[in-house]
Amino acid sequence: MRWILLVATLLSWLACFTRHGGGAMGFWLFVGIIGAIATALAFAQARIEARARPETMFEVTPTGKNRDKSSPS
Repeated sequence: MRWILLVATLLSWLACFTRHGGGAMGFWLFVGIIGAIATALAFAQARIEARARPETMFEVTPTGKNRDKSSPS
């Protein structure tokens, strides 16, 4: 999906700079800016997902003092 966003953003920038009318140029410029933001966020999300730890790493196990407090005496 992020590659499709990148290609669409680049095509909108190309369309923006090849238009002669102000309205069409403004529209494609707006689409290009929104596409650039969406593309940056998509690549950031993919990078974060690649480096994220699995959820099983976050299981808390009692150790040390916590284990002593939780055991009934």
